[in-house]
Amino acid sequence: MALAYGLLAGGGLCARVGERVLDLSGVAGSLDELMARGPDAWTPPLEGPELDAPELALPLAVADYVDFYSSLHHARNVGLMFRPDDEPLLPNWRQMPVGYHGRAGTVVPSGTPVQRPTGQLGEGEFGPTRALDVELELGFVIGVASDGPVPVERALDHVFGAVLLNDWSARDIQGWEYRPLGPLLGKSFATSISQWVVPVAELERFRVEIEPPDPEPLPYLREPAWAYDIPLEIELNGTVIARSNARHLYWSIAQQIAHLTSNGASLRVGDLLGTGTISGPDRDQRGCLLELSWAGREPIELPDGSSRTFLEDGDEVVLRGEPLGEVRGRVVAPADA
Repeated sequence: MALAYGLLAGGGLCARVGERVLDLSGVAGSLDELMARGPDAWTPPLEGPELDAPELALPLAVADYVDFYSSLHHARNVGLMFRPDDEPLLPNWRQMPVGYHGRAGTVVPSGTPVQRPTGQLGEGEFGPTRALDVELELGFVIGVASDGPVPVERALDHVFGAVLLNDWSARDIQGWEYRPLGPLLGKSFATSISQWVVPVAELERFRVEIEPPDPEPLPYLREPAWAYDIPLEIELNGTVIARSNARHLYWSIAQQIAHLTSNGASLRVGDLLGTGTISGPDRDQRGCLLELSWAGREPIELPDGSSRTFLEDGDEVVLRGEPLGEVRGRVVAPADA
């Protein structure tokens, strides 16, 4: 298991080294403090008391949160479901990394219960979502700020590390609200991330070449096509229901950063950039229930004889992907239920 950094529940930096967890509170009070010192400080001496089953908190104070839409198979599947008579991909999708700004204040650590959100479900209807979903993603943490555009070839210099990310989604709320400006309440209620942040240098051994984008992107997005070969899975109530891989991303994190900053927008230490749902070409490689159940028309059968189209209260979802670990969350009923 690779090196990763976390935050102790009582405060203080810690590190996971193999199967050991070291208390690095003498090095820094938090991961934010370590990142702010700059890259030269990002590999501190890994010396400190060894901890047994420490309680961990959200690993960083999230500054801004942006979620992209960078998996070709996911985007195509969504288009096929909702625009069956049209081209599945909108014209801009192969030209740039599409994304939306999320809510940093509702990013929570793995293990935090997720309350079923309430909102407008359609014209004249308000109530708890009936289409609660998960999204299997990676999230990248910015460790070096910028004051303007970041060239694609230098974008990774701004990344501290990566987490697993679950962008919980209320599909009925999302479907009613997202036109013309995109998701808001359908996604802003909770985003779960893993408790450990794996430095980007630790991921270099997983980097592989992939098929180049077609058509060739504009010059500010051009780089040799690559991705991280990291197997990923979704477990629902103890059963693995999907297996995907981070190599199915069409746009890289470097291209996402180059596009995000191309208009002069800055990066801040602690910014969190999600990849969007990561789906592969096969049915069992789809990274969300929306795809796995094909918008609720094809229920997922579970070993206990039950089936799901979307999540029910009490369901527990665990996303996994080594060396990033896991991110889990259990659905609880709305507050007024």
